[in-house]
Amino acid sequence: MEKKPVIVAQRLTELREGIHVSQARLAAVFDLDQPAIFRYESGKSFPPYGVLMQYADFFGVSLDYIFGRCDEPRGQLYDAKPKSIEDAQLSAFLTMCFDPSSPANAKLKEAVRRILEEETQNREISKGETIK
Repeated sequence: MEKKPVIVAQRLTELREGIHVSQARLAAVFDLDQPAIFRYESGKSFPPYGVLMQYADFFGVSLDYIFGRCDEPRGQLYDAKPKSIEDAQLSAFLTMCFDPSSPANAKLKEAVRRILEEETQNREISKGETIK
């Protein structure tokens, strides 16, 4: 059990340093003070639940990863596909937009799906760039 605070401190540091952001800048984004970020990352104090959730949401990782339960940032049960529109909803929408009897139907559906997925990924990338 003693290893968990050390793992959490290491993971929090790695996440922040991975996007080249200072402790002071991250503290401002999280509405904390910089010494608090330092204490969490050095293992001198353990972050509250709300702060851990902020890290997970901001960096797009699971709490399993932060707690060292797995080495995959997306966690043990996390589906890494963006979920802006569920697959069933997307398929229904695309079927409604295009005539299913058309020979180009499958190609059109795939093209629109790719565009929507790229747009979702671009939005996620833009979120990460806003604090740089």
